[in-house]
Amino acid sequence: MSSSSITLQSIFGEHFGAYAATRRLPLRFHKAAAALMACRTAALGGHVQACPAGHEQRVWYNSCKHRACPQCAYLEIERWLAAQQARLLSCDHYHVVFTIPRELHELWRFNRRTFADLLFRAARDTLFTLLEDPRYLGATPGVIAALHTWGRTLCLHPHVHCLVTGGGIRPDGTWKRVRGGFLLPVRVVKALFRGKLLAALRAGLTRGTLRLPDGVRAQAMLNALNRLGRVRWNVYLKERYPHGRGVVTYLGRYLRGGPIANARLRAADTDTVTFGYTDHRDGKRKAMTLSAADFLGRVLEHVPPPGTHGVRAYGLYATSKRAVLDRARHALGQPPAEPPPVLTWQDVWIGDGETDPTRCSVCGRPLVVTVPVPRHRAPPMEVRYACAA
Repeated sequence: MSSSSITLQSIFGEHFGAYAATRRLPLRFHKAAAALMACRTAALGGHVQACPAGHEQRVWYNSCKHRACPQCAYLEIERWLAAQQARLLSCDHYHVVFTIPRELHELWRFNRRTFADLLFRAARDTLFTLLEDPRYLGATPGVIAALHTWGRTLCLHPHVHCLVTGGGIRPDGTWKRVRGGFLLPVRVVKALFRGKLLAALRAGLTRGTLRLPDGVRAQAMLNALNRLGRVRWNVYLKERYPHGRGVVTYLGRYLRGGPIANARLRAADTDTVTFGYTDHRDGKRKAMTLSAADFLGRVLEHVPPPGTHGVRAYGLYATSKRAVLDRARHALGQPPAEPPPVLTWQDVWIGDGETDPTRCSVCGRPLVVTVPVPRHRAPPMEVRYACAA
């Protein structure tokens, strides 16, 4: 298969049937695979648009809109980015990454949604406990947090990225900014985050809200948590940014569309899939080849359970705190936040430099819908012939 024709859709179409036939897979995996394979094909139906003057006509098939589909991700990401950038405060921002140790990965696999809630809560509480302390900032910040569950080679790597304002609102309504270019001491952040997450995990095991991995006894898991309390955890406090737009854009890339974009796929055959990645140890671009089954397994592992919210906002950026956000904006000399117009796919298409897809390329007149295409049906033969011509 040539690299130009390799897509996640084509790989699933060729290999998922055999992969699923030999494994018991969660229902969400089957739903995600079915959506990926059907997206923008006759399976989902669509419609025909034509120029009133008869110059041209086009067949448009419906999108699956599944959160794991890379074909459907772009529009939703652009809408989210527009909404977030309209709310951002004109202050410094910091990028903080909270990561769980590898020893907790199996517990994560058996408790994805519950563990995600605990991870978000521990990250949030760590930041607010410290930043609201007068010894550090003494003010309420704004935080946007995004959950990522994969590493660069698609392996399981749950972590939360946080965009944190470099300042906050004091109880008297005035703005206080972070001084010295350092948000918080990293050793203090690591220790507090470790303590909060381990305490939450212990409580979950005690109450029975967390499921133990197969073959693991409760006391063995508690002993493992005790050992993890004596080692350093990976928490990264990155450099100060004069604005938050770059980090928001980074978070948005992982909002939808799954762990790998089509552009990273390099080769695929009847047995293997090759994709590119950047090795974080030396910064070099490399290629990894996996069996088709291993590749599908890595991709599907990151399909979130239903109801999982991968992006959350706290403090000044919480959706329920609009009045507080506007007070912060006023203190920084900004007008109240206004939601931007909702982007359409046509807006995004034209914004990328493409011609308006809703108009005839010959006469410029708006195209009109002429024929609906039912699900699992091809357009009428005369339409297919005209479009092919």
